[in-house]
Amino acid sequence: MSPTANWSYPTSIRFGAGRIAELPGACTAAGITRPLLVTDKGLAGLEITERALEILDTAGLGRAIFSEVDPNPNEKNLAAGVKAYRDGGHDGVIAFGGGSGLDLGKMVAFMAGQTRPVWDFEDIGDWWTRADADAIAPNIAVPTTAGTGSEVGRASVITNSATHEKKIIFHPKVLPAIVIADPELTVGMPKAITAGTGLDAFAHCVEAFSSPHYHPMSHGIALEGMRLVIENLPRAYDTPGDIEARANMMSAAAMGATAFQKGLGAIHAMSHPVGAIWGTHHGTTNAVCMPAVLELNAPVIAERFDRAAGYLGIDGGFDGFRKFVDDFNARFAIPGKLSDLGATGDRIDDLVAMALRDPSCGGNPVELTEANMRALFEAAI
Repeated sequence: MSPTANWSYPTSIRFGAGRIAELPGACTAAGITRPLLVTDKGLAGLEITERALEILDTAGLGRAIFSEVDPNPNEKNLAAGVKAYRDGGHDGVIAFGGGSGLDLGKMVAFMAGQTRPVWDFEDIGDWWTRADADAIAPNIAVPTTAGTGSEVGRASVITNSATHEKKIIFHPKVLPAIVIADPELTVGMPKAITAGTGLDAFAHCVEAFSSPHYHPMSHGIALEGMRLVIENLPRAYDTPGDIEARANMMSAAAMGATAFQKGLGAIHAMSHPVGAIWGTHHGTTNAVCMPAVLELNAPVIAERFDRAAGYLGIDGGFDGFRKFVDDFNARFAIPGKLSDLGATGDRIDDLVAMALRDPSCGGNPVELTEANMRALFEAAI
């Protein structure tokens, strides 16, 4: 049996198999009468997307769709999406898909009423207060992967196509008004995407659990999120139709993104520039980077993982956890090095500089410097 529940933390979540049918009711609850469904190019022609559009159309909400979204969405995709939103006279967005569709959909709802460039709202200090909060349109998030957790986030990652840097754009009202988390939508994912997205959720939980910042709720959520991934990702990978495992992975994804309010770290600081330069899959890149980062952070995080390992079903404390990570990656055919994803050592200077500018650095338990960041990239590449 797939678990079913209604949650209001961190936002209103309608969780359970088949609940995509509630999309029209969610639009009504969010005050949306003319939605624009934003998704990525790969999802646009798939049956799950057609089903969502049919549900909307049958309810008299139209079937407007924007799908010019790249795997690492950029400001050009955003400008095109905002134009489609304005030209169509829409009053809200349904962000539909994995991380790229969710992130861009949330940004279309955010930027449609703004006059300043998107980079003015980067997650730095109080830059978010520059936005006209009253002009932000509502959005509903419908995840079709179980990894990024962007459906419960107040930010989006947008790549600057000129500098190839990933920027985090933040505003509290970017948080979706309602999430429809239907694990049936994730059943058709290819195995590589099931693995990559699942390991993204795992990285979110591992980094949040490692972060030195004080947030006991997120700390506890991260621990349980790790357990759910460890127990359910192999099932979802081996048996794609296992709805219980898919549901637990969808929970773990949302938990990871909720938990990383406590902070991320060097895994994401590395992964963001690698993805921006070479277009690598974010979750897969995180998985490749994790062993080197665990090694760096070992002196600070070993004791907490010693305590957690038993709960996670892992023998040997922190050392056992590190070995488990290597074996877990191998189980899902994750490459051992970033060079296997196309990254090259000739860009290390750029990677180090970009990583040290990434806001994820602030949550790493060991202070990140040019020296140790360079060593991390050398070890990972």
